[in-house]
Amino acid sequence: METGRSGEVIVVGGGVIGLTTAIVLAESGRRVRVWTREPVERTTSAVAGALWWPYRIEPEASARAWALTSFDVYEELATRPGRTGVRMVEGVQGGTTLEETEAWASGRALGLRAATAEEYPGGGLWARLPLIDMPAHLRWLRERFTAAGGTVKARAVTDLAEAEAPVVVNCTGLGARDLVPDTSVRPVRGQLVVVENPGIRTWLVSTGADGEMAYFFPQPGRLLLGGTAVEDEWSLVPDPAVAEAIVRRCAAWRPEIAGARVLEHRAGLRPARGAVRLERELLSDGRVLVHNYGHGGAGVTVAWGCAQEAAGLAASW
Repeated sequence: METGRSGEVIVVGGGVIGLTTAIVLAESGRRVRVWTREPVERTTSAVAGALWWPYRIEPEASARAWALTSFDVYEELATRPGRTGVRMVEGVQGGTTLEETEAWASGRALGLRAATAEEYPGGGLWARLPLIDMPAHLRWLRERFTAAGGTVKARAVTDLAEAEAPVVVNCTGLGARDLVPDTSVRPVRGQLVVVENPGIRTWLVSTGADGEMAYFFPQPGRLLLGGTAVEDEWSLVPDPAVAEAIVRRCAAWRPEIAGARVLEHRAGLRPARGAVRLERELLSDGRVLVHNYGHGGAGVTVAWGCAQEAAGLAASW
């Protein structure tokens, strides 16, 4: 074990949840180390789309508050897209109404307006939302964290007791299933196809009557196509048949996608749970363990709100 030092915090997990939490802690003056099993750029977060929207996350009221806090951060970061990887981009969210969104997003400059029947048959909503280029954003988060005095160490943790510090923050996502252990954490597999962008500048998210998703997100130099949400599926190997179906569903909305050259196939596992676990636990030896995991497909959306709450819990030891 590494010797704990007074006032030090170890954050276990180097994805977007772990890094944002570590940043808030480090910038508040704490000495923070991040332990991550995978390099930051190869965590599950790197596979994400990643559009800001509270997707498949509970509890709903808390998730929306965390999401709005994060929106404010992303809106500011979008003033420096080349550095942060965050841009504000317009698109259509299918199956969503202006009334239900305004009820919780009031006061935010989301640019909301109802889509016409020609723009989106069946009812949809135009919105201007943060769209994050995750590989670029994760690099920037790591740089911001180290600039605040933090350190990142590649280390696989098999027991949270290995992190011998006065405060430990568990941001291990799906890894919490074995580490805590918490068998309520389950994988929801997502698959994406990355293609050359044929000139699409807006995003779209749609769910068909059969429950199948179609979404496309324009990122610098490429277009991300999705997707799937298969519960309790652990495979990280992209399925060619699934990839073909993804392209077909997206091309039904924008025919030019059908001829776009495929650049890459991706698959990732969303760390789903009945509800996010964000709470403080006092260990028998007097140390503090803060849990911050179970964000499903909305980790990017709620990251900064959860980070601020987790940092507050860590400060109360």
